[in-house]
Amino acid sequence: MKSLALCAALTMAASTACASSVSTFVGTGVAGFTDTQVANPYGMIIGPDGAMYFCDLDNSRIRRLDLRTKKMTLIAGNGKKGYAGDGGPATEASLAAPHELVFDKKGDLYIAERDNHVIRKIDMKTGIISTAAGTGMPGFAGDGGVAVRAQLRQPHSIIRDTDGTLLICDIGNHRIRRLHPDTGVIETWAGTGQQLATPEGAPASSETPLNGPRTMIIAPNGDIFLALREGNAVYRIDGKSKMLHKIAGTGEIGFRGDGGNALQARFGGAARGGAAGPKGMAYAKNTLYVVDTDSHAIRKIDLKTNIITTILGTGEMGDGPEIDPAKCKLSRPHGALFYRSVLYVTDSEAHRIRAYRP
Repeated sequence: MKSLALCAALTMAASTACASSVSTFVGTGVAGFTDTQVANPYGMIIGPDGAMYFCDLDNSRIRRLDLRTKKMTLIAGNGKKGYAGDGGPATEASLAAPHELVFDKKGDLYIAERDNHVIRKIDMKTGIISTAAGTGMPGFAGDGGVAVRAQLRQPHSIIRDTDGTLLICDIGNHRIRRLHPDTGVIETWAGTGQQLATPEGAPASSETPLNGPRTMIIAPNGDIFLALREGNAVYRIDGKSKMLHKIAGTGEIGFRGDGGNALQARFGGAARGGAAGPKGMAYAKNTLYVVDTDSHAIRKIDLKTNIITTILGTGEMGDGPEIDPAKCKLSRPHGALFYRSVLYVTDSEAHRIRAYRP
């Protein structure tokens, strides 16, 4: 009897150890600016130093989080929403709605600032901030010329392509712009500026429409995954052919499709209007994690089978409880980052960064 009881206990322990879980990595649930508080966190990236850098949107700051010690360091932003400080220390500059960020091949940090309509750059050796693209005024101009004289409209996302250029989701212009860091030149990489459906198998070019390009993530093989906000769908841009292939979303608003082909899934269940699409993504081997912001959920697409499932969130807005991902309510999450077997999620309006362990 004792051996049977012991066996049962060991089986239960093993099952628990293998089960997925979610916990708060940083944040108290109350917005603030302390070593333990964040305020509406958005995009994240791992820096060359192995630390997490993230956009602390309502604090109008960029912060560095040591993943081992959880120590916070201020990288940019004085806490005052605005557009000021170029040529001086990044920590004394004003930012406005920083959404996502990326490091270039030299190790300098670029920030997509939605409300300033610019891309800012921080020289990580000197700490000096400057504008890399945009004039501060919304519009569309400047292709083929110097990026600081060009106009963007609400840039949301920025990634580094395999050739070292930076791709920008210029969402208000329904385009992806390409910035050459070495020359400072900008151009349209994809999108016509029209809010039209993206044809299957079309090339990523200035002749192919993109309906609200919101966020991108690049895979090790060079494939780029693109989420369309107004288009409410996810596309894969082949790293070699540069052709667009739809992998998820019917284009309709909703929260359904789990267990089936992602092409039949709907995103943005609780949203109203046309801005319901996915707003963040993360890539792991043969897996794409999609932040279904207005469904308050994280969806997973198996890239081998194209089956979609919800791995975190209930579909209802809330804050926890934690441990069991299927019972943990989220509050408009925006960012996702997969690093060393952990999926980090910025649970934006819960003012937390959560850690999901598959």
